[in-house]
Amino acid sequence: MNKELTKHLAPGHSTCAGCGIPAIVRTVLDATDDLVVVVSVTGCLEVTSTLYPYSAWKVPFIHSAFENGGATAAGIDGALKALRKRNKIPAEKKIKVVVFAGDGGTYDIGLQSLSGALERGHDFLYVCYDNEAYMNTGGQRSGATPFGADTETTPAGKKSFGKKEKRKDLMSIVIAHHIKYAAQANVAYLPDLAKKAKKALELEGPRFLLVLQPCTNLWKYATSEYVRIGKLATETNFWPLYEYENGVYKINWATEKPKPIEEFLKTQGRFKHLFRPGGEKVIAEMQKEVDEDWKRLVNLVEV
Repeated sequence: MNKELTKHLAPGHSTCAGCGIPAIVRTVLDATDDLVVVVSVTGCLEVTSTLYPYSAWKVPFIHSAFENGGATAAGIDGALKALRKRNKIPAEKKIKVVVFAGDGGTYDIGLQSLSGALERGHDFLYVCYDNEAYMNTGGQRSGATPFGADTETTPAGKKSFGKKEKRKDLMSIVIAHHIKYAAQANVAYLPDLAKKAKKALELEGPRFLLVLQPCTNLWKYATSEYVRIGKLATETNFWPLYEYENGVYKINWATEKPKPIEEFLKTQGRFKHLFRPGGEKVIAEMQKEVDEDWKRLVNLVEV
């Protein structure tokens, strides 16, 4: 592998076959030439890249607990400012603080510390790799899990069709903190992610990237399929690519003829129960939700 592509994260970690998390990490960190300090919240990335006594990290790295990724980033930001004030770090030496966390540590357990760090205006980039459940602990539902999905804690069966609640609108929550930049990306569209990461890393203050990361384990698909399935998420408008910058929304990918949500759902075992008799009602509800969310986003862009 090209050494330039592994200057931040080395090969040899233990992420699953077909996992896109390493591609997300490398794409984000390779978007800057500045020094970086990485905070990794407990989750898939942390446990697979730091198998004691080894580490895949080639940069300063801090393992944060599930609930305090934002607080850890805030502490590092405060420490860097204090060291600069004491002339311990030259003014021209740029250091970026980057947090990587899954949806469990972002949507749910770590939301309070993320919110606090955003509200206080700390200088860091927070990257959520969203695989839509607690994959590190066995595939339980999270606030990011879609309506209708089969998980270990929302099993589909005779009395249930899977998760009954709709996923949390995290982007709107983050943007409500009046930050300068937030963007939704997809591991299946790495050039788009690279552009967003570069823009985010060049800014100051709190910035946020929400990146879709299909998971072969709970989503239940062949390990070679994550790019195709990721693209279907965007091609069906299930996962739009867009950004918010200084109050302005911009859609980065769109089509006049989006594919029906079934094209995305049928690729994954977590939705196979919806293609049995009775599941058509749930699929129709999901399509309605996708259409409404897309219309809402278009309206925000046109304001």
